Amino acid sequence: MSSPQQARAQASAITSGRAVPETEASPTSRLRTLFDRPRLSPGQRRIAQYLIEHLTEAAFLSITDLADRVGVSQPSVTRFASAVGFSGYPALREQLQSIALGTRGGGAPAEENRGNELQAAVDAEIENLENLRRDFADADRVIDVGRKLAASAPLTVLGLRISVSLAEYFAYAARRVHPDVRLVTRGGTVAYDALLQSREAGGTWVLAFSMPRHAHETLGAVRVARGAGLKVALITDLALGPLVDEADVTFATGTGSRLVFDSYAAPGVMCAALLQAMTDADPERTQARLEEYEQVADQHQFFLRD
Repeated sequence: MSSPQQARAQASAITSGRAVPETEASPTSRLRTLFDRPRLSPGQRRIAQYLIEHLTEAAFLSITDLADRVGVSQPSVTRFASAVGFSGYPALREQLQSIALGTRGGGAPAEENRGNELQAAVDAEIENLENLRRDFADADRVIDVGRKLAASAPLTVLGLRISVSLAEYFAYAARRVHPDVRLVTRGGTVAYDALLQSREAGGTWVLAFSMPRHAHETLGAVRVARGAGLKVALITDLALGPLVDEADVTFATGTGSRLVFDSYAAPGVMCAALLQAMTDADPERTQARLEEYEQVADQHQFFLRD
């Protein structure tokens, strides 16, 4: 008799391509595409990141107000607009307003109807999940990365500081279907040593997590991984910046920031999607490992009987 996890592994294979038509990509994806220019200066990257993080407000700011919010000069904003392909700031703002109004048109509750702060936090996470759903309209990138993570032996999972919890969840689940998963949750030279050993042992990929506040140690570890010849897949809330620049593949997912500490509904679903893609990549290995695990779990009574 198969376990619930085995049944789900058999029934939940990801379908490649756009099985369900979607009207548009998520606002974050559209802005990442809009601002994807290799030669943006640090100041221009700050403008781009501010626009991504504060779209619904920033899209209606004057050039003076935007420059003040970001801490740059007005000419810097004008040069940024030109660098990303617009005739000037008014043309860029028009495009931003179109994207922002599109996000509001999806039926999100008005601010006055959001209820209390806890309900508002849930509403924000629902919006993050809706954006992720739009990104998943084309599952090919998730499927491709899942195959590569499944083929990497060992597979290293990196998460430092606040990102430890997501890394531990992913590593715990991945070990059920992958023979050699190495979890790195300490930074500095400890992380460097683990990454170098993983590469020497034949590993090809690292899955890294970076949630706010983003640690210098994470950037250092990612750079060490790349320098050692490892490929890096990154799950983060960022669309631009040095961490994204260092990664080979980035999955940008929104985090809930309405409460004192962030919540991670969308990154959690992103983890589950990559795990699903890993199980799909080698279904025979998946079933064999799940069956073996269930036998050990029964023998040693890991779990309570429901």
